[in-house]
Amino acid sequence: MKLSPSVLSADFTNLGEQIKIVDEAGADYIHLDIMDGQFVPNISFGIPVIEAIRKVTDKPLDVHLMIEEPIRYLQEFKDAGADIITVHTEACTHLHRTICRIRELDMKAGVALNPATSVNVLNYIFDDIDLAVVMSVNPGFGGQTFIPGMLDKIKRIHKIADDKGLKNLEIEVDGGITLNNIAAVVDAGANVIVAGSAIFHDDIKANVKEFIKRMY
Repeated sequence: MKLSPSVLSADFTNLGEQIKIVDEAGADYIHLDIMDGQFVPNISFGIPVIEAIRKVTDKPLDVHLMIEEPIRYLQEFKDAGADIITVHTEACTHLHRTICRIRELDMKAGVALNPATSVNVLNYIFDDIDLAVVMSVNPGFGGQTFIPGMLDKIKRIHKIADDKGLKNLEIEVDGGITLNNIAAVVDAGANVIVAGSAIFHDDIKANVKEFIKRMY
């Protein structure tokens, strides 16, 4: 089980310190949401912020690209310090080529599926990816409500991974996860949990520790 706090919900006036807090509290990854205003109706941050974050933590940077044709920028994200790159199947003209390029750059490769996207999209690339990411909200904004129907999608991916013997495949779930629904998400088969607004408020350290406690 791994926890990947999403810094999109952090206080950007105090970003470095808040990342240090989740790092020291036991977070496994640091989740970075990159949005281009085209694939999703929002713009977040880019390479300079990733470079700055890389300087304050040694934890793997879990970079989620919500951008059109991400293959254009993979080298730049690698140079900035990314360890994991997740792309959206809906945003890639040539998904397999994009996945291969991520791995050529010695990063872990993930594929995210929007809520209405079928698991079948992954059928021919399961053996080539390190993460299958279930979007449990429509991407683009933090603080949204978890879509319950995504529990079935998590279960399907978990079963396929078992049937194929993909013991190292990480099933990440991103969107609307709180202390109230994390147990159901884990029970469905997720082993990487992304949480943003449920972590970056009040006592951040205590929030991280409580999430980790409920993941097991």
